[in-house]
Amino acid sequence: MATAEQPARTGGRTRDAARTRNEILDVATEEFARAGYAGARVDEIAARTRTTKRMIYYYFGGKEQLFTAVLERAYSVIRQAEQDLDVDHLDPVAAIRRLAELTFDHHEAHPDFIRLVSIENIHEAEHMAASEQLSALSSPAIDVLRRILAAGRRSGLFTADVDAVDLHAMISSFCFFRVANRHTFGALFGRDLVAADRREHYRAMLGDMVIAYLTAERTAG
Repeated sequence: MATAEQPARTGGRTRDAARTRNEILDVATEEFARAGYAGARVDEIAARTRTTKRMIYYYFGGKEQLFTAVLERAYSVIRQAEQDLDVDHLDPVAAIRRLAELTFDHHEAHPDFIRLVSIENIHEAEHMAASEQLSALSSPAIDVLRRILAAGRRSGLFTADVDAVDLHAMISSFCFFRVANRHTFGALFGRDLVAADRREHYRAMLGDMVIAYLTAERTAG
């Protein structure tokens, strides 16, 4: 019989620790996103995986550490996508659009990420603040944005002196709102922000909005 100190054996071989850990994180992501941090139960996560509550504690230490690990993996996925983004061969306008589209596509494809971020904001980012991994996890998108903005200003395409973090917030806000507020917005206005037949409209709208902001004439004051 396996103990918390010794992973279970299947077919005479030690169960692959990385696979087990990922299986737990997959289910934990769904459970935390569904029930929130307070409502999620480690017992439920264990019941839905091929493991035990003791095994979850063996790998993660407890519920708080498990939730932190879920956040760390969720953020690492989008950071890797940003890292893999290749826009250096594009002109600044096309590059900005591509980065905005990456954020748009990722938020749409990962609604659990949106819910996890909302939950962590309710908890005032206490798990993120305590995570060395998340504290050290820089955003490649900010570095990419800085390069694109500099190139756009040098070429004269971008007239606005825009801060990269502010622009990242602008892009993320639209993408986040579209997924997070889908149901309330629909109830109020009768429009589904993630309807398939409106997807390209909103994707293009985001790019148009960002480019308009970057090329707008600024008045002093």
